[in-house]
Amino acid sequence: MKKWITIICSALLLTGCSSGDDQAKEKDKKDLEKVTVVLDWTPNTNHTGLYVAKDKGYFKEEGLDVEIIMPGEAGADQLTASGKADFGVSYQESITQARVQGVPLVSVAAVIQHNTSGFASPAEKNITSPKDFAGKTYGGWGSPVEKSVLDSLMKIEKANVADVSIVNMGDADFFTAVKRDIDFAWIYYGWTGVEAELRGEKINMVYLTDYSEKLDYYTPVLATNEKMIKNNPEIVKAFVKAASKGYGYTIENPNEAADILLKAAPDLDEQLVKKSQEWLAPRYQDDASRWGEQKLDVWKNYADWMFENGLLDKKLEAEKAFTNEFLPE
Repeated sequence: MKKWITIICSALLLTGCSSGDDQAKEKDKKDLEKVTVVLDWTPNTNHTGLYVAKDKGYFKEEGLDVEIIMPGEAGADQLTASGKADFGVSYQESITQARVQGVPLVSVAAVIQHNTSGFASPAEKNITSPKDFAGKTYGGWGSPVEKSVLDSLMKIEKANVADVSIVNMGDADFFTAVKRDIDFAWIYYGWTGVEAELRGEKINMVYLTDYSEKLDYYTPVLATNEKMIKNNPEIVKAFVKAASKGYGYTIENPNEAADILLKAAPDLDEQLVKKSQEWLAPRYQDDASRWGEQKLDVWKNYADWMFENGLLDKKLEAEKAFTNEFLPE
């Protein structure tokens, strides 16, 4: 009798039995809370924990059906602040500027504990410290913060930012731009620096954190808006818990996590993703007691630096810009 039941079920696999499974899956999906998270840029290893949480079912375990979306022209901060996306990948610097202007963004987790960015240049240009920026051409994206950071670092070595030619390189590739238009640019070592290693191109790095503690800010972070926190705190808690689990897995299993990112974004360079993931794995949590932890001093110090450099109209209420309350213990 059991044999015939098996045969009948096999014969009906594309109809009765499979449709029953499909209906069950559909029901499960309907029971989940639909949530969107918008990236700050195209998929990269800053985002791996989110893709892991989705692929491994961590979001689903928390009752969420999470869609990871690209920012488009509006940008992640604008979509998140307006509620068109529930969560977004952001940066401490942009949230600081937004909040001072009355935009209700809130950081709920630090993706990486310390600022891994800096000014990069081909080794043959001999730019090894801020004073070497003088007489060179910097390629940026047109933000006032760039000139202020350059100015701050150069003043330490009694150099003048007026001696730097600043041009907007837009979305130009770093490796192309430094051979054509510019001498140095601001990069994240975990992606572009690692790519330089793989290309066999020697670069010099002037890290911001080597010259100022105030420039050791959280970049990137996961953000939401005040309305989401007020009206749906349980969703925020579920999202952050699953994301934390995703980044935890990535820390422990960088190679497998890289495979998950590559499956979601197959156009990425496999060798770069693998190497970048390996480089970032110990830096996600670093010296923090748990992944995602943020400190008031870090938010306050950077906001004070921005205010002192004329980048903010008024001081930031730093304690309202971030929260640790949704991080799992």
